[in-house]
Amino acid sequence: MVPQWQNGVVTRIEQATHNTRRYWIKIEETDSFPFKAGQFVTLDLPIHEQRNKRWRSYSIASMPDGTNEIELLISLVEGGAGSTYIFNEIKEGSNFTLRGPQGVFVLPEHMDHDLFLVCTGTGIAPFRSMINYIKLHQVPHENIHLIFGCRTQHDLLYAHELRELEKAVPGFTYHPTLSREEWEGHKGYVHNIYESLCEDRQPAHFMLCGWRAMIDEAKERIVGMGYDKKAIHLELYG
Repeated sequence: MVPQWQNGVVTRIEQATHNTRRYWIKIEETDSFPFKAGQFVTLDLPIHEQRNKRWRSYSIASMPDGTNEIELLISLVEGGAGSTYIFNEIKEGSNFTLRGPQGVFVLPEHMDHDLFLVCTGTGIAPFRSMINYIKLHQVPHENIHLIFGCRTQHDLLYAHELRELEKAVPGFTYHPTLSREEWEGHKGYVHNIYESLCEDRQPAHFMLCGWRAMIDEAKERIVGMGYDKKAIHLELYG
């Protein structure tokens, strides 16, 4: 069943990077907004006469905590009607018409293989939710590798929080990589990192979230390494 449309009030906005903001939204009709880490909500924005051309979906960046408030991570897309409206018109106290949660991009039921969370840009949002959920509920798991690709250090999202989660979650490793800046960490794109970590072809599950170019290349490379397509789960942005 498709969830009903509800009203959400923006309670807080924070500039995360030069083109990305964090939006906290409280859903008014309920005291609790239950969802699974990795799911998304859809916003109905007043940007077009046709309803389906007004809809924009965003992964929930916060973890399920039993409250009626969620966080969305939204980037300004050049020429994008939805994100332009949000950045220009939405303030603290503004209303969103939204529905959710929806989606099946969630943690495996049994995490008995190494888990590779591969993302670019705001594709980190569902994975941030998942890692915090795993920590809070002490979910049993094998090794977890979060591989996050962006251009520069200024584009790193949730970097301090993820470094702290590395210390708090056994077996979890955060692998940020930069494509356009020299630094002490990984350089280049995400693909070399998971290929290196999978040299032994250990049983693994791959979750991919981000832009189509990254996901298409990752699928091809992962299958090329000998993994089954069924080991790959993806959420496409854009």
